[in-house]
Amino acid sequence: MSEGAGAGAGQLAGRLLVAAPALVDPSFARSVVLVLDHDNGGALGVVLNRPTDVPVSDALPVWAPHMSAPSVVFRGGPVALDSALALALLATVPAAEDPEPLGWRQVVGALGLVDLDAPPEILAEQTAAMRVFAGYAGWGSGQLEGELAADAWLVVDSLPGDAFSASPTALWRSVLRRQTDRRAMLSTMPEDPSKN
Repeated sequence: MSEGAGAGAGQLAGRLLVAAPALVDPSFARSVVLVLDHDNGGALGVVLNRPTDVPVSDALPVWAPHMSAPSVVFRGGPVALDSALALALLATVPAAEDPEPLGWRQVVGALGLVDLDAPPEILAEQTAAMRVFAGYAGWGSGQLEGELAADAWLVVDSLPGDAFSASPTALWRSVLRRQTDRRAMLSTMPEDPSKN
């Protein structure tokens, strides 16, 4: 059983789901998913390593100047591809007694979701990094837990910069490589196991 397969409600929010090498579903093969919400009703996250060719300036021109490189829209998952959500890393972690900045909702630490309907100016000066995603990954009640029990995903801790990697297509290998156990060896597996 993968680490995290028995995780309780909410315990996966802010953590990464790294696709096991055997997961071949085209939407998730070699993907790294940041879990945004997790409770008894299911889970929601975004795939961090699927940049598209669509510039943010084409999709959301008012937000484009505030995006981290590469400044393209990322494919966040197979659900609701016609909707967008954004993640932002604040320059400083908000203190527990302070209200959250306008237009931002905490996921974990200084990482949170951005209200794209809000004017960028109210949040832009407080952010260190930002990225936009089209669509998301979603799981119904018990679905993710079933996939974890089937060893489809590896659950690992996220780092603040994972969601804003300048080399997003290399994220799967780099996240696995930094693990301090047998999971690090998975980073060396070729995409086609027959070429091993």
